[in-house]
Amino acid sequence: MSYDASADRRHPAARLIARVGLGAGASLAVLALAGCNATAPRTPDTRLPAAFEAPAGTPLPAAALDQWWTQFNDPQLNGLIATALEKSPDARSAAAVLEEARAVRKGQIRQLFIPSGQITGAASRQHTDILDQSGQGFTLGGDTDNYSAGFDVSWELDYLGRRKNGLQVVNNDLAAARFAYEGARAALAANVAQSYFEAKGLAVQLEDARQSARISQGLLDLAAEKARRGLSAGSEADSAAASLAQSQAQAADLESQLQAARRSLLILVGRGIDPLASLSVDAALAEPPPIPAAVPGELLARRPDVREAQARLASAAGNLKVNQKALYPTFTLTPGVGWAKSVSPAFNFGSGGAGGGTVSTTTGTWTLGGNVSIPLLNIPQLLAEIDAQDARTEQAAVAYEKAIQTAYGEAENAMAQMASDQRRVTLLKAGETRAANAYAASRKGYAAGLTDQTTNLQNEQTWRSARTALTGAQTQALLRAVQTYKALGGGWSPNAPAPLPPRAASRPADTSSERASR
Repeated sequence: MSYDASADRRHPAARLIARVGLGAGASLAVLALAGCNATAPRTPDTRLPAAFEAPAGTPLPAAALDQWWTQFNDPQLNGLIATALEKSPDARSAAAVLEEARAVRKGQIRQLFIPSGQITGAASRQHTDILDQSGQGFTLGGDTDNYSAGFDVSWELDYLGRRKNGLQVVNNDLAAARFAYEGARAALAANVAQSYFEAKGLAVQLEDARQSARISQGLLDLAAEKARRGLSAGSEADSAAASLAQSQAQAADLESQLQAARRSLLILVGRGIDPLASLSVDAALAEPPPIPAAVPGELLARRPDVREAQARLASAAGNLKVNQKALYPTFTLTPGVGWAKSVSPAFNFGSGGAGGGTVSTTTGTWTLGGNVSIPLLNIPQLLAEIDAQDARTEQAAVAYEKAIQTAYGEAENAMAQMASDQRRVTLLKAGETRAANAYAASRKGYAAGLTDQTTNLQNEQTWRSARTALTGAQTQALLRAVQTYKALGGGWSPNAPAPLPPRAASRPADTSSERASR
């Protein structure tokens, strides 16, 4: 069988053993020098363009990205996001996951740096009955009590720095959990803002539909009056009635959609059982804030998902070092102290050789020892674990590179689309103004008998379409602004971790029915 050097990515010492066929003793000698030749994980490709191809934005301070929702100047939005970050089930669940990671790290740190050992104790009583006795000597029956206690410690000498590598792993695992927590909170804030703007867009559409219904009702009344006076055909009244029914049906549908959107928003912020009346949504859409200026390189620090991928790569690299150093011998100190006491029956020479006395013996011991462990027969398994961890480290490096490229693509696309949405809103505003003017003129002409109803209804339909398109574009521009801020890594502070919600907030309220059932 030929040896393929290009396909063998194992530890250098493992490759040498496999190729030369060294025996056990020589293998240990090779492994003793393996630390100098340990395979290091490759450096991931983190290159990014110097600038985005999307239109340049407006420079904003870092704090504006940390809490980007304040750029919309909407107190209700600020309050909803603050409530969600404190009371939302998503926020509380993310906080619980982070608390779990902190607890796990605390246990791992103790396991790494605190000697292992335990205090042991034992007590026993043994009763002996003399059933038969012959020969010389004295053997007494009765109760014998034994007591003992000991404290044995085991401490591995960290002469290779394996404990330092283990600390690198646990610290990066916690860092990844913290960035996942921040990412969950940032995503929650974005979801709340998007749901809020979608609800406001529905409220505007509902108000437009109701206004159209009022206009259609006026046209119906006018057409009916003209038909009654013989100034127009009765078909005009029928056409106006059909238009009114369409407007009323559209208003009813939008009303149900808005109600569902408000309930979904209450659930999202952690107020799912509150009445709908507690959440009012104004039928108004504000202008989105300007596009923030940014450079691609900032995404490496600002995006929590990129930081999480980086921490997971560092953790995988640390695990690789730990597995590589598992090939070396381990030296362990095993000090200990002990105490024992025994109380047994004794022969009393002063009473004519009769029994009845006791003798007590107490001893104390201490030991100071050590041992060495050489993983001789475990070497094939350890080498396989190194190969597996090397592959996992490569996977983490690829995931880190993908996270960087995804972040750049999301930011680039969001900024370009936000600029396009803003231009679209400007154009549709001008078109809606012209359509509204044309419809107002046709209504006056129809009332004066200068315009027929067909022309009037066509102008009304054009105006409605322009209003609907404008409302959709304005809503889309606001949603795109939220998406852009999120894509640029907004919604958290990279320099100061967000506080955990209070533990009490994560427990459901104790209702009277629950208390009664206990």
